[in-house]
Amino acid sequence: MSKQYMPQRVIFTPASFEYDAGKRIYDYFTSVKGVDIVRASMNKIKEYIPGESGKEKYINSKRTLVITTKTGAKLDVCKPSADYQFSLVTNCPGHCEYCYLQTTQGEKPFLRVYVNLEDIFDTIKKHIELKNDITTFEAASLGDPIALEHITGCIADTIRFFSTLDKGRLRIVTKYDNVDSLLSINHKKHTRFRVSVNSRYVIKNFEHNTSGFDERIDAAAKIASAGYPIGFIIAPIMHYDKWENEYTELLDLLNRKVRLKGYSPDITFELIQHRFTETAKSFILERFPNTKLDMDENKRKLKWGKFGRFKYVYTKDISDNIKAFIQKLIYDRFSNAKIEYYT
Repeated sequence: MSKQYMPQRVIFTPASFEYDAGKRIYDYFTSVKGVDIVRASMNKIKEYIPGESGKEKYINSKRTLVITTKTGAKLDVCKPSADYQFSLVTNCPGHCEYCYLQTTQGEKPFLRVYVNLEDIFDTIKKHIELKNDITTFEAASLGDPIALEHITGCIADTIRFFSTLDKGRLRIVTKYDNVDSLLSINHKKHTRFRVSVNSRYVIKNFEHNTSGFDERIDAAAKIASAGYPIGFIIAPIMHYDKWENEYTELLDLLNRKVRLKGYSPDITFELIQHRFTETAKSFILERFPNTKLDMDENKRKLKWGKFGRFKYVYTKDISDNIKAFIQKLIYDRFSNAKIEYYT
């Protein structure tokens, strides 16, 4: 298992102590040496995060964990991943250079954990009642809760909650192998795990402070053996020298490891090509001045994004080539594959 995340400072807001999960996390940190424990209101959080330059603020924010509550009774739509999204955490410990969250979480992207699980679960129930049909909920659109599960235990609580729902289904995606505590839960197949995977080149060069190539595949095999519905997100797919060889290696290993566990239900795949916005590029170059990311606008085409901004994606010929190649790799190796989308 890869090294588990531990913050330098953890900040509890007053409301967090009103919930069992908040008290549980506080008890956890009182037994951990070397972590500063602070009590502060949300409007004071940034005062506790040091740094002069943008890069320093970014790094120190990633070392800061805030325990707080989530308000709001309306969940955002989350197509094509799920019907709705909800957050147990915001942000993650990873330093993925291309991450789309670079543009949405400001100059100090600290990690947040929301501990008012009872309120969140009530909101989920109300959305199921509105739809009155099988309803899917994505728990990892704005962060990676698995990366913090050894601290919070909140994903375990959420899996158990969804196991009680006739019409609710949970979807989780992660780049971390921190799954051992979840393998014995009676999930009733109401939770689909998707492991975010990529080529060795992409993980090594751009996905810092995440679980490695082999660790993620091993975690996927564990999840499959525990009977969870499973899927893979291959994102962002990058076009570079020898990309065909490396993505072939990836699909070969996924096939071998998952089949060893005798997994027979459908396996979903979600395919996302690399993209970036002008705003994201400026953040990336400030935080990762030596990045190897290919962000040459002259080699891309503009595509209008659903969040009201243009993004640069691969030209049609490259994009079509990526799609055809990856789809063939998948269908040749997984007779039970379902490719949910390519974007």
